[in-house]
Amino acid sequence: MTIPIRNVAIIAHVDHGKTTLVDALLKQSGIFREGEDVPTCVMDSNDIERERGITILSKNTAVRYKDTLINIIDTPGHADFGGEVERVLGMVDGCILIVDANEGPMPQTRFVLTKALAKGLRPIVVVNKIDRPSAEPNAAIDKVFDLFIELGADDDQCDFPQLFASGISGFAKDKLEEESTTMEPLFNAILRHVPPPVGNPDKPLQLQVTTIDYSDYLGRIIIGKVHNGTIKMGQQAALLREDGSILKGKISKLMGFEGLKRIDIESATAGNIIAVAGFADANIGETIACPDEPLALPMIKVDEPTLQMTFCVNDSPFAGQEGKLVTSRQVRDRLFKELDTNVALRVEETDSPDRLAVSGRGELHLGILIETMRREGYEFQVSQPQVIYREINGQKCEPYELLALDVPEEAVGGCVERLGQRKAEMQNMMASNGRSILEFVVPARGLIGFRGEFMRATRGDGIMNHSFLEYRPVCGDISARRNGVLISFEEGVATYYSLQGAEDRGTFFIAPGTKVYKGMIIGENNRGQDMELNICKSKQLTNHRASGGEELVQLQAPIDMNLERALEYIGPDEMVEVTPESIRLRKLAKKPVGGRR
Repeated sequence: MTIPIRNVAIIAHVDHGKTTLVDALLKQSGIFREGEDVPTCVMDSNDIERERGITILSKNTAVRYKDTLINIIDTPGHADFGGEVERVLGMVDGCILIVDANEGPMPQTRFVLTKALAKGLRPIVVVNKIDRPSAEPNAAIDKVFDLFIELGADDDQCDFPQLFASGISGFAKDKLEEESTTMEPLFNAILRHVPPPVGNPDKPLQLQVTTIDYSDYLGRIIIGKVHNGTIKMGQQAALLREDGSILKGKISKLMGFEGLKRIDIESATAGNIIAVAGFADANIGETIACPDEPLALPMIKVDEPTLQMTFCVNDSPFAGQEGKLVTSRQVRDRLFKELDTNVALRVEETDSPDRLAVSGRGELHLGILIETMRREGYEFQVSQPQVIYREINGQKCEPYELLALDVPEEAVGGCVERLGQRKAEMQNMMASNGRSILEFVVPARGLIGFRGEFMRATRGDGIMNHSFLEYRPVCGDISARRNGVLISFEEGVATYYSLQGAEDRGTFFIAPGTKVYKGMIIGENNRGQDMELNICKSKQLTNHRASGGEELVQLQAPIDMNLERALEYIGPDEMVEVTPESIRLRKLAKKPVGGRR
């Protein structure tokens, strides 16, 4: 007798509490032994995920409740990682849409809900964080209903089950006025409203590859859902490739999920989500099938990339000093390997063997790839992100984004003015408790480099979220208004004396003692043109003055030019040099500049 199964995905806008809610479900399901030290956000196992507090990779876990196996998939909230959302929704039969009780639906809520409705799923809506002082759960439900209608949900989908919860406090309830101290109402809602998986265990085997993992002992591991048939340990199977070819092989390892662990199993039938080893060449979207009756499932389709960058070999004067993997072949191999698991990424050859065109969903999507590679020891350079144009019905079109800003009321005017210069159109504005939420439709080009302006306009107190909306006809030129840059005139070490003498020229990105080279960008000019500076000069000592005599005067703190900020800041003739130890900005080629000192 097979155990009943429910397959459910958790979807939401970033920071609305998906991973925290999954934490509560896991802790109350009994998968952890008593007294075990359980970290928060246990599903965010990636170092970058923990540092940034976001989910990047979808992950699955399984718990048992009332003799039912519930497979839970935690998905990313950022639209940049929408490829992860799209492919895992094909594995589930229901989803839980989490909405913040204060913010209500946000841009990524629209994105993930659109994908879920298109798959025919009927979401369970959970209004989270209801124990916050500013929570307005009933208003949030009304906004969610309006969003369902706007996105064309059918009558059954609009009649969604709703619950109220606090992931951090570990409770859920069907009605606001009820008392609850556990997540039991949500568990029960999953059993009631998520249908059991469809699929016939007596039909020929069909398992779709949804996620790729890797083990030093087993090699490539396939994770996916058994759509039809039964799969057994040691059996012969066929891999149906995207190009139509068939590769035969053997199931060398079969694993199921229990809590956060994988457990060895002998067989699995239709509806189960499992991990399989034995096919070293499998790619996402392909089908593991019965070798006697090989029937392929439809390939997974994901939205095309909207942003492109050039990755190239580092040829700066400091090349090879900090990274271990620096050659064009090593960078190229790593990027093409990423295509195995990153379905929303594209890598293309260019007319130069040292340069590759890499396309993704957005700056964050590409930025995470860059950050991952530099932590692995790679050293390379990347160009300014550029939007990808398409021709639709004979007309040149560009990607547009839905942008939501949460800002202090006094910053509204400055944000509206800046976005107006970037061809944005305001769609909605709501004010409450001294803050305003502004919604815009804006060309993706208009958002390149905007985050820095936005943080200055809101003095660091603004929240900015955006997601891909659609392709529209090109709107014309967008003026990029940025001051010129300060450029190092020679190679050496920046001195306190030189930096102090040039403080009136602009704002620096470096501190005394930083190694610099000719052409390296060291700061932002107060004026519109670029300027070269010699910041390696030392003060000449005399008998009357000691070398540290004036260092009681403090320099202004330099701007911390991290990777995200650097990618947004650079212009078309500039590059970001990425190494395991440093992020540097540099001019792409020598050109006349506005002055020299």
